[in-house]
Amino acid sequence: MITVALFGTSADPPTLAHQQILSWLAQQFDQVGVWASDNPFKSHQTELEHRSAMLQLLIQEIDPPHDNLLFLPELSSPRAFITVKRAQQRWKDAKFTLVIGSDLVGQLSRWYRVEDLFRQVKLLVVPRPGYPIQPADLSPLQQMGATVAIADLEGLTLSSTTYRERKDPSVVIPPIEEYIHREHLYECQDEKSLVTPSPSGH
Repeated sequence: MITVALFGTSADPPTLAHQQILSWLAQQFDQVGVWASDNPFKSHQTELEHRSAMLQLLIQEIDPPHDNLLFLPELSSPRAFITVKRAQQRWKDAKFTLVIGSDLVGQLSRWYRVEDLFRQVKLLVVPRPGYPIQPADLSPLQQMGATVAIADLEGLTLSSTTYRERKDPSVVIPPIEEYIHREHLYECQDEKSLVTPSPSGH
C-alpha cells in the first residue's frame, strides 16, 4: 500500500517556503498530490485560477525535480473531506496523510465533517514561524479521533502576506514574480517592473 500526502494550499502567492515544504514531502511519501484551494475561513485577493497557475510554476521549478510530486487541480475543494473522497477515487489502495500548516490547527475543529475526515486520513502539521504548536491545541483534535504528527521541518520565515504587503521579490521564485507582473496581480500594474533586467537590457 502506497503512502500519499495531500497538500492543498490557499497561498496567495505561493512562496519559496511552500517550495521547501513540497521538496521535503516528496522525500517522505511515495506520492504527493498538490493543488491550490479556497479556504472558506480566509478572504482572497486573487482568483483561484491565478493561485493555481502560480503553484504549478512553483512545482515546475523545483530542482532537482521529483516525479512523485503531482499537480492535481481536480482535487481542489473548499472542503478537505470532498478532496479526500476525490483522492480515494484516484488512489484505490493508499494510506493518506493530510498536510496542513500550524496556522490552521485552531480552525480544524470547525471543518466540514471533520470527524469523518479524521477517519480517512492522518494529519501532518508543518510548523510555521509565528504559529507555535501547543499540546493543548492538538488534544481536542485527538479526542475527535485525529492521528496527528508534527513535521520535522524548520520552515523558512517567509509568508505570502510578506509578499503582498512589501512586494519583496525574494519571497517568490522568478517565474512567479514574472507571472504576478504580467497578470497585474497585487496592484503591481502601476509599479516599477518586478523583473530584474538582464545586463543586456533584454
